[in-house]
Amino acid sequence: MENKLIISPSPHIHGGDSISKNMYGVLIALVPVFLVSLYYFGLGALIVTAVSVLSCVLFEYLIQRFVLKKEPSVGDGSAILTGVLLAFNLPSNLPVWIIIIGSLAAIGIGKMSFGGLGNNIFNPALAGRVFLLISFPAQMTTWPLPGKLPMDYIDSVTGATTLSMINEGVARLPSFADMLLGNMGGSLGEVSAAALLLGFAYLLVRRIITWHIPVAIIVTVFALTGIMYLIDPLSYADPVVHLLSGGLLLGAIFMATDYVTSPMSRDGMIVYGVGIGLLTSVIRLFGSYPEGVSFAILIMNALTPIINTYFKPKHFGGR
Repeated sequence: MENKLIISPSPHIHGGDSISKNMYGVLIALVPVFLVSLYYFGLGALIVTAVSVLSCVLFEYLIQRFVLKKEPSVGDGSAILTGVLLAFNLPSNLPVWIIIIGSLAAIGIGKMSFGGLGNNIFNPALAGRVFLLISFPAQMTTWPLPGKLPMDYIDSVTGATTLSMINEGVARLPSFADMLLGNMGGSLGEVSAAALLLGFAYLLVRRIITWHIPVAIIVTVFALTGIMYLIDPLSYADPVVHLLSGGLLLGAIFMATDYVTSPMSRDGMIVYGVGIGLLTSVIRLFGSYPEGVSFAILIMNALTPIINTYFKPKHFGGR
């Protein structure tokens, strides 16, 4: 009875996609981001990424094999992708033991507690990141400065991120060129807007994702922060700064577009993206915490079932 043949009604359309193909496609799109993080953060970027990936893969295997009593599926690439995305949301000097705890939270709480891939409500990497942010706020908000790292990555020279500078009222911010290239403090995967946009172009060309969610988020944040900047340019930052700094592009392109936790219809995707952009802007502009992308995505993850209820994809042959 274990090898049941399940037949669904026609029409049967095979698009050539698979879980592993899409997961490894996203990993390829993240290669430029990883290379930039290596260039600016050196040994720390390598250690954080390697520990995160290995921990996520190991925890998923152990939980599937010994807790859920099912065949491990670590070969599909989803655990690797979770590990990479979690690492890209962490500072490059985070201690190894904290990374391992974050990996356990991402896989054990964010993914496997719901039954594994396809059943999780929240993005696992973001669940792990927020868990660490709440549990270890000091370590998670200590940012190494690019190009000023000693051999011991734990004792690297640290400084504020661009969004932290804005929140503290610092007048001198990194230039747009530095924000594009990644020459500023921040998490591994958020510093280079150019690398993130290159990955976005690859995902669109390969049709792994569509433009609806990322563009809806970016346009909403640009519009809302732009309005506040026009009202009071002395108190609020240029909207371009909001787009090029923090985790906005990383979240919009690689995390909000997660198949499992985002809406199915294109109209639903736009509503979902606008909601993320709105929440992100409110937190950044009026909250005490300088960044809001992670919280915004997780909140909208919880609302995805409601969005799917009101914005349903058209059935085959429907108008």
